[in-house]
Amino acid sequence: MTLPIGTKLGPYEVVAPLGAGGMGEVYKARDTRLERTVAVKVLPSGVSSTPEARQRFEREARTISKLSHPHICALHDVGREGEIEYLVMEYLEGETLAERLAKGALSLEQTLRYGQQIADALDKAHRRGIVHRDLKPGNVMLTKSGVKLLDFGLAKVIGPEVSPSELTSNPTAAAPSALTQEGTLLGTLPYMAPEQLEGKEADARTDIFALGATLYEMVSGHKAFSGSSRASLISSILRDDPRPASQIEPTSPAVLDRVIGRCLAKDPERRWQSAADVGLELDWIARGGAERVEAEPRVVPRLRWPIGLTVAAVLVAALAVLYAARRPAAATAPPIRFSIRAPQGTHFPWVRTQSLFAVSPDGQRIVFVARSENARDNLWVRALSQLSAVALGGTEGAAAPFWSPDSRSIAFFADGKLKRIDAEGGPSVTLCDAPPGYPSGSWGSQHAILFSALTSDAVEVVAEGGGSPRPAVRLDPARQEVGVSYPSFLPDGRHFLYVARSAAEKQAGVRMASLDGGESVPLLSNSSRAEYAPGVPPGRTGYLLFARDGALFAQPFESRGRPAGNPVPVGQDIWQHVLIGSGPFSASSTGVLAARGQSGLSRLVWYDRAGKEIGSLESPGVFDGVRLSPDDRQVAASRVDPRTGLDDILVGDLARQVLTRLDLGPNDNGRPHWSPDGARLTFSVGSRRHPPTPYWISLRGAGSPEPIIRPTGEVLLVEDWSPDGRYILVGDLSGSGTGHGVIDLEGERKFRLLVGGNIGLAEAQAQFSPDGRWIALCLIEGGRSEIYLISFPKPGERIRVSANGGLLPRWRRDGRELYYVSAENQLMAMPVHLDPDVRLGAPRSLFRVDPSGWREYDVTAGGERFLAVANLPAPDADAITVVVNWPALIRP
Repeated sequence: MTLPIGTKLGPYEVVAPLGAGGMGEVYKARDTRLERTVAVKVLPSGVSSTPEARQRFEREARTISKLSHPHICALHDVGREGEIEYLVMEYLEGETLAERLAKGALSLEQTLRYGQQIADALDKAHRRGIVHRDLKPGNVMLTKSGVKLLDFGLAKVIGPEVSPSELTSNPTAAAPSALTQEGTLLGTLPYMAPEQLEGKEADARTDIFALGATLYEMVSGHKAFSGSSRASLISSILRDDPRPASQIEPTSPAVLDRVIGRCLAKDPERRWQSAADVGLELDWIARGGAERVEAEPRVVPRLRWPIGLTVAAVLVAALAVLYAARRPAAATAPPIRFSIRAPQGTHFPWVRTQSLFAVSPDGQRIVFVARSENARDNLWVRALSQLSAVALGGTEGAAAPFWSPDSRSIAFFADGKLKRIDAEGGPSVTLCDAPPGYPSGSWGSQHAILFSALTSDAVEVVAEGGGSPRPAVRLDPARQEVGVSYPSFLPDGRHFLYVARSAAEKQAGVRMASLDGGESVPLLSNSSRAEYAPGVPPGRTGYLLFARDGALFAQPFESRGRPAGNPVPVGQDIWQHVLIGSGPFSASSTGVLAARGQSGLSRLVWYDRAGKEIGSLESPGVFDGVRLSPDDRQVAASRVDPRTGLDDILVGDLARQVLTRLDLGPNDNGRPHWSPDGARLTFSVGSRRHPPTPYWISLRGAGSPEPIIRPTGEVLLVEDWSPDGRYILVGDLSGSGTGHGVIDLEGERKFRLLVGGNIGLAEAQAQFSPDGRWIALCLIEGGRSEIYLISFPKPGERIRVSANGGLLPRWRRDGRELYYVSAENQLMAMPVHLDPDVRLGAPRSLFRVDPSGWREYDVTAGGERFLAVANLPAPDADAITVVVNWPALIRP
């Protein structure tokens, strides 16, 4: 089947054919929604011959789409148009490794470099439980930025079953399950491991065998295994060892033969047990390890005295000169990587818009925000030489900490103020008022502090001792800028970096400005915030660190604004938000790097009143919100794209258990809530033009999202819809009256504040009572979040519900119970009588909730079941990764 130019597959318009193979035809296409070029693969017929097969295919493809790595071709989307199944992938320019090998073997340098990149990509996928199953030169694309692995993990998903006579040595194919009694055989014959040929289950070591076969072909120009027929080829793979590559290509070192040979071991137990091990071996060879091992000592003949002594001295001097001129550079100390976890009784909060940790400039300590079980944030400091952290008193409600240049003091934001505190502890000092709405800051070497927030129209500067701030740089209307944030000083203490968000650009960009004034200079486009890291040891070229496409990059950079090379990946996943430019990482001036990777996956899980898991919806993803429709027949959920940090909204029928992504445009669309009649959704939309603002959309017909109110520049998050349909309950995270308020849909449609102050909005959405006369919400008192009822529409009466802390209040649909999560992490059920006056009964514990495991939940009308966003176990997702000597991670 060949598709004509102009064919539409969903929002994708075919532009030109790119190629075809055993796994389908590939076309260059235009994404009409995001205005970008993509590659669309049309799958062979039979992929979705049954509804069960189609659901399995979509589920596994979604799992693979979660992979984010600079050397893995991104899978953007999966769809169906009529009878055509298709995948949408990142569009790449270059040639496949197979096309390159048709011209001859690669150089040793290329083999080692590409091999390390492939191994790094495999290691990332294997850690996520995904096996490629069809690694071969035809699935490796060579681009300007390095290799990109194609069709990752899809051999299992879409590999067609064929008869033995159809099994060839080239395209991806599947041998029939009849070959053995153990399973279906998947892969491409010359690169298949013995266990694949025997029909056994493939695992990470299967990919390592294929990596060895690919490395062999790269360095020698010949396939590792060959045969005059399929039978002889299979026999060769099962029985023979290939001729050492060094005997074919003399420039290949013998130690590389050892690495490849262990990859190609017949028994998986005798192979390298991880792709990371292979990558480290290749890196060691690339850094001169082979030369050191293979160098033979030189025998010096005995010389006669004293002539021999003179000659020997001259010979030694000459050898010393030759050695100094020709010796390889001293081996760089290897990087050391470890994780820091939250102190006992706390967890690291996930805030996509802030870095909640920072490494001291001297690289000796790290400060971080940890959230206690009562939902209060505090600063903790840990010396990297110690095993435990120490809490800093007087830092309740702290956010976005950063260090003084001498590593003795810490600045942070709390209660609408910019504050500082000694790193050893003591009272905090208020420096000035700080803008609300996720502020950030930087402390320079010239006794000045820069700070701003997402909604700021300027980056401000204040003396480190406090005082009145002044603008350091403002929005530039000529560039259609709508926000400036995330300032970061350069070493001279005068120049600084900052993120500028423009209505004319799809993503944020980094600019450089000076406290002395003058025009700012563009440095990076389509990136997160940036931070300068000096060269290690001192005197070497420094780097700009930034995130792009979910990965951390280092751009060689002279500290006064002169790029010195191309950006290179550091090998660290980074959670980022492409519209606002956030990115959680921090670097010292001594080569210590701290970063947080992408959030762990979660599921939509059903629980009964005893806490027993009784079902689930949708495949795992990064979910952060869920709401049941008023009739309990449908569900709306928000899911985060780990590559961009943006929320999508999915809506589905609970009976069919199928969720569909709403096409709402390339914005940040989160917090969906149903109208009382179930005909509309209201949600918050953040775009490059404005921060989150309430929108709504009709679910009956082909409507488009419409703003409920005109964007004001404030961060307004939708929380609920009143039972009579008149009011939208909204949380304000930015205005002078930060708190909960409403928008009257029958009035002026303006935000009206109901409750201000410290309301713990980040983890406690408010909710109308079923009769519309009360609002359940959280207020912070004495460092603890408590559940309250406030009267509505006049918020005069206030009734405390929880006794010892509470979060996430939810009403039963008849108003007879109110649920919340206690400070002891118990899901509580509070009996309530609303008519005519409020009467509360004794709360009863239903079951224990994992404090870091539940992000959100909703309850059915009768209170029998709870649908929760439950995190999957992922130790690395709730940890800060620290790398000592991180520049050694950069491939030369």
